[in-house]
Amino acid sequence: MDTAHVRLNILIVEDNDDLRESLVDALGGQGHRVQGVDCAEAVAEQASQGVWDLFIIDLNLPGEDGLSLAARLRQVQPEVGIIMLTARTRSQDRSAGYAQGADIYLTKPASLAELNAAIRSLARRLKPPAAEAGLLLDPQRLLLIESGTPNTTRLNAKEAALLVAFAQAAQHRLEYWQVAEILGMDLDTFTKPALELPISRLRKKLTPSAADAPTIKAIRNWGYQLCVEMRLV
Repeated sequence: MDTAHVRLNILIVEDNDDLRESLVDALGGQGHRVQGVDCAEAVAEQASQGVWDLFIIDLNLPGEDGLSLAARLRQVQPEVGIIMLTARTRSQDRSAGYAQGADIYLTKPASLAELNAAIRSLARRLKPPAAEAGLLLDPQRLLLIESGTPNTTRLNAKEAALLVAFAQAAQHRLEYWQVAEILGMDLDTFTKPALELPISRLRKKLTPSAADAPTIKAIRNWGYQLCVEMRLV
């Protein structure tokens, strides 16, 4: 594979606006599909954009820090690429970064050439065969796949985007407004009963793979939580 021509889906998580925008422009100019967000909590809101091949993460983020974000992304998407780009230069910081799931740890200011070299290195292994899990989600083909069986379930685009968001969210939880936004509802007028109908349909699609276990649990006066093991492919 000629990694110089691999085009990746990249999400940059960086709270410095100037740096984030310059990286989006630079990497996008090389043919990658790139988006940027300013905090870990905003990652789930990008689910409608599809599955990301690579995350470039700052450690010093507002709210949830980059180490915590990297750890949970690695848990739900084991094959994803993670580059940490940070001002922390101590050896213990590097060790913590790798322990929490980083593939490559770069310190600021890193040159664009160095970042590109890191991306090319990761491109050699970014999409190996998916590790086995109880349930696999292929959002590109809009399919749920029961690992180790020929069983598949067809999803619509909004259902797939919602499951990606659940998988990538902290504790697999989404607030009501996040669910409404992904489903394309008006945030000023949506109601809980209106949310429950598509959630109920999605529960039924998840149920065959989860037997009698709960699939999507309602959290009173807050939102919903995905309760089945699922990985993205």
